[in-house]
Amino acid sequence: MTAPTPRRTDIATMLMDRVGDTRPGLRTRERDWTWDDVVRESAARAALATTLQENLFPDEPCHIGVLLDNVADFVFWLGGAALAGATVVGLNPTRGSADLAADIRHADCALIVTDRRGRDRLRELSHGLPAERFLLVDDPGHQRRVDAHRADPVIAPGVDGTRLMLLLFTSGTTGASKAVRCSQGRLARIAYAAAEKYGHHRGDVDYCCMPLFHGNAIMALWAPALAVGATVCLTPTFSASRFLPDVRFFGATFFTYVGKAMAYLLSTPQRDDDAVNTLTRGFGTEASPEDQQEFRRRFGAELFEGYGSSEGGAVAVADPAAPPGALGRPAHADVVIVDPETMAERPRALLDSHGRLRNPDEAIGEIVDRRGARDFEGYYRNDTADAERVRNGWYWSGDLGYVDGDGFLYFAGRRGDWIRVDGENTSAVTIERVLRRHPAVITAAAYGVPDPRSGDQVMAAIEVTDPAVFDAAGFAAFLAGQDDLGRKGMPRLLRVSAELPATGSNKVLKRDLQAQRWHTGDSVYRWTGRGCGEYRLMSDTDRLDLDAEFATHGRQHHV
Repeated sequence: MTAPTPRRTDIATMLMDRVGDTRPGLRTRERDWTWDDVVRESAARAALATTLQENLFPDEPCHIGVLLDNVADFVFWLGGAALAGATVVGLNPTRGSADLAADIRHADCALIVTDRRGRDRLRELSHGLPAERFLLVDDPGHQRRVDAHRADPVIAPGVDGTRLMLLLFTSGTTGASKAVRCSQGRLARIAYAAAEKYGHHRGDVDYCCMPLFHGNAIMALWAPALAVGATVCLTPTFSASRFLPDVRFFGATFFTYVGKAMAYLLSTPQRDDDAVNTLTRGFGTEASPEDQQEFRRRFGAELFEGYGSSEGGAVAVADPAAPPGALGRPAHADVVIVDPETMAERPRALLDSHGRLRNPDEAIGEIVDRRGARDFEGYYRNDTADAERVRNGWYWSGDLGYVDGDGFLYFAGRRGDWIRVDGENTSAVTIERVLRRHPAVITAAAYGVPDPRSGDQVMAAIEVTDPAVFDAAGFAAFLAGQDDLGRKGMPRLLRVSAELPATGSNKVLKRDLQAQRWHTGDSVYRWTGRGCGEYRLMSDTDRLDLDAEFATHGRQHHV
């Protein structure tokens, strides 16, 4: 056991505290590294990055784009950037070619760390980087270059908590991605706070199945593991079928997740021995209360469903008395729910005996911290987005929520999840919660599409195992029986898919669904009738007829 260390104010010093630490710091299926090994591997890459900057781009910031799966080199380059005072730019491999090239240019990447597969994809893109700026981790020559820079670990001069360490692109599920700035100091504070909040300790074995280019894995798993000296275990990508075998192989005690990944995991065939595993807890966001309860029952581990964003803003604190679905309580008295237009506080939510929201139009608003934006460090080269996030001295989270009569805070979706129907706002998340209750639904998304006559209408997309045997009549009857799905929340169009488009962090890409509307190869059903209507499968002719309705009502510009 290493002696306790004081709290550090930067990631580089936290790494140096692990020099000489012989506890496993990193594991893959193929190999283990002690924490001392991890720091030394990181130091060699820090020295390599410094040499390359001096020789190739002395007048540019050392921004290192990393386009890799969850492999050991990703972790070593995180540590290397911290020691060198460089910045890691997490590049999302699921981005389209034009968007990926734009991310590289926007973040001023001077080096790209990738593999042969990533290099081949980037070769034809307009990113502006010459071949010598690419480091291929699966090239034997790369390892020789790393080995040539091995020396005792040191922190580069001038590195402290103010040094920019990460540029994290937002998932962009409802709009364009933005690069969030995260300094070493902010990441260190997050690491210690997460360790306390979710009980991280040195004996933990943390299973990292969420992508390292995203804040979920770095902020909620890698950084707290560094803070307490726990073991990080990597799997290249999330796989529902590999989850339990990996947990057992590593002896994992902790993991992180997002809602869609949780839904995939729970859709795997149940086995009698599912609860025979080493997990004690997990942390994640946007899993439904029903999925959380089922995970606890099936796998015998606790879940901490939290609220978080790459931008920051600790708006909620945990409370053991919180009902299912609640985030906890507002972090302080100035975390409030406001009308984004009038800035007036919203009234308290009215819940029925099942915890379902009865007055969404009145209660849902934007989650705001009126004490300011102390933890928000801004977006990289995006003053417009900065101004949108911080207004009137308040931190506007960009997320919707509500507070019940007992003072508990609930998440109700992103600001882009408002659907305007008949002049009233409807929350997409409240609709999605209803859709996900159906046993055939793996995951779901609700979003607004234009209505032929006026305004918007609700369209929903659901992912099921086999769309060919989807029971549309049974699904319509199920929705009709859900008393918390208001009349305006009933999806008028329903897309049924075997695989919905998703980000690299397993969040449904609503903006793609919204752009495709009913023009998709998936089956699309349209609600017909009033009251007890039904869903009817749309033919190609039906889809064209729907387009024609817009012209009939003078709204052809919406098609």
